[in-house]
Amino acid sequence: MDDVAGLEDFGQNDRRTDPANLPEQIGEEMEPVLAQTTGFFRERPVAGGLADAFSAVWVHRMDERAVPPIVITPDATIDLQWIDGRFRVAGPDKEPQIETPAAGAVIVGFRFRPGAAAGWLGVPVGEIVGGRLDLGELWGTRSRELSDRIKATPNLADLVRRLEETIGAHTEGRAALDRQMGRAFDVIDEGLPPETPLVPFLQRQLHMSERTLRRRFEDAFGYGPKTLDRILRFHRFRRLQRQTADTSTALLAIEAGYADQAHLIRESRRLTGVTPSALA
Repeated sequence: MDDVAGLEDFGQNDRRTDPANLPEQIGEEMEPVLAQTTGFFRERPVAGGLADAFSAVWVHRMDERAVPPIVITPDATIDLQWIDGRFRVAGPDKEPQIETPAAGAVIVGFRFRPGAAAGWLGVPVGEIVGGRLDLGELWGTRSRELSDRIKATPNLADLVRRLEETIGAHTEGRAALDRQMGRAFDVIDEGLPPETPLVPFLQRQLHMSERTLRRRFEDAFGYGPKTLDRILRFHRFRRLQRQTADTSTALLAIEAGYADQAHLIRESRRLTGVTPSALA
């Protein structure tokens, strides 16, 4: 995802699907593509009042002519999304998900900070793994009360500001972030020293029993430490791949924490459905 200073430039310099690459008939079957590689996508940090619970806000506007199926790969994140006048909660995922948004659809997403979703939503994250849930399924009428505060506007920048103000008013004063779990996420994301057993290392860092550690991970992230480590290790490789295009995949695999290139290829197929070279 590309960080930008603001969202005021929606509609300019957008990454759109080349119409020449689209089928002549919209009904023709289209191959799935990775999210953010079609249509228009922008992201930036959230406004200050939301920063305790959310790390970023993003907008994904689909092409007006045709939209291929979109593959959402696991990335250990959870989003509060605004789609067609309603809030929904997406993720976290353990395996790739395929969605087919309507042509011209606009999705505004607010990405929860690691360890904040359970406190903000009021439910353990383990209950929403792999889900795409209308917020009303979790909150009932409270969700409609929140949605009704959002006034429609054709201007994306204005819409994002209105959403930030409304979500910010709901977030103000709420201690959503589990800072201990946020720290655990950062430790895994940075990568452990070589040959370090994950769970005992986390137990020492967080001063928890193994049973408590696993329960806290399920509540905060939706899965245990080893699954989170597997997902974050792959995204560590993806960051390295983008930053060092001239370095061999085998070397990047070792640097990211894989045993070897074959290990990386297996994980890439498992998490994205394609090989690392196809992702590049």
